[in-house]
Amino acid sequence: MQSSFVYILLCSDNTYYTGVTENVYKRFEEHQNGKHFDSYTYGRRPLDLVYYCHFMDITQAFTFEKKIKKWSRAKKQALIEDRFNDLPNLAKKNFTK
Repeated sequence: MQSSFVYILLCSDNTYYTGVTENVYKRFEEHQNGKHFDSYTYGRRPLDLVYYCHFMDITQAFTFEKKIKKWSRAKKQALIEDRFNDLPNLAKKNFTK
């Protein structure tokens, strides 16, 4: 099994970028230094590393990354702020308008 990290970056345009890597600090520096011209974060620097989580199995990391990418901004913020009790309610749709 390959150890890996799921991470979330806060971009300068106030959007979030979520990714998976084996070395979270090295990957953050690559994003921050603009290593990949065609990446989402290239034109949104400077960046802040606001969350990361370690996984012992890369398959689980990829599964969690895909899940986070579908989340609302509010739900991502709850994860970043360790408000785990809020996560289930933020997944529910509000049909009253």
